[in-house]
Amino acid sequence: MSAMKLANLETFVHLARLRHFGRTAKHLNTTQPAISSRLAALERELGVQLIDREGREFHLTPAGHEALRVIKKMLTDFDNLKLGFTDPESIPVTLRIGAIDAIVQTWLPRLYEQLRQTYPGSQIEIVTDSTFSLNQHLKSGELDIAFCLDPVLEEGYRSFVVCSYAMAWVGSPKLVERDQLYSVAELGAMPLITFPRGSPPYRMIAPYFQDESVLASQLSNSNSLPTMIRLALDGFGVAAIPTIVVQRELASGELVQVQINKPFPPLTFIASYCPVPGSLLTERVAELARRTAADFCAAANPSLAWIDRGGQ
Repeated sequence: MSAMKLANLETFVHLARLRHFGRTAKHLNTTQPAISSRLAALERELGVQLIDREGREFHLTPAGHEALRVIKKMLTDFDNLKLGFTDPESIPVTLRIGAIDAIVQTWLPRLYEQLRQTYPGSQIEIVTDSTFSLNQHLKSGELDIAFCLDPVLEEGYRSFVVCSYAMAWVGSPKLVERDQLYSVAELGAMPLITFPRGSPPYRMIAPYFQDESVLASQLSNSNSLPTMIRLALDGFGVAAIPTIVVQRELASGELVQVQINKPFPPLTFIASYCPVPGSLLTERVAELARRTAADFCAAANPSLAWIDRGGQ
């Protein structure tokens, strides 16, 4: 494959994923006319139309779907060949990793350390945001892999369960009696600190209370786990938090776990990525993340953090 032909193939795969000429141009550090030119050259080479554009709509033709399958395999094989001949220390790539707060505060630093040791020539970017935003960044090509609470279900993306964390209601001893068993109604009478409406944790909190008016009266929202913990520490309310994240505060007595007669369901964390040409290390990063999370859970209290051995 000539360099130009390789660029045409890679451009088509990225265009098929991003479904937008402008985003593809930005992702490949080029211009929209260049993307159109590469696509036209590939279509001339193959003698078929690969995409069908009608206004804002963007569709792969049947020939486009078949070409995408074959080209992705070709480029994946080529990437694997390059990796086999390359010293990991000399790989000058940028790894763009997205993660929600609960992952950043637990095993992500270990993953970062492993990546630094394994691929010292790489640049690592860490983005912390909500599940919705991280998945949007992933789909727009701004991230290589995301660790959050919802998978990306679109065609071409791979997702797997990384780990699960137990959740607990926690609050300041100003608000919570350590030895008292609370009912859901009594909990609902307290000021509550939650994640934003529509977020995966909020979708779990809303049905927890039978009376939805509870969530309308004494509710504070934040998309930042550290902020929620800080508010709870300062006595502004009780919050549903992954227990493993606040072990130090619970041990010191700064926070108290609410003893309640209705358990809160655990949070399950999902890794999502799209194996596209040029992201040489994404598959390896995903596998390293899987092992790092497993090691973290193995060293933790098994009632607080665990992995689903059969979950993919």
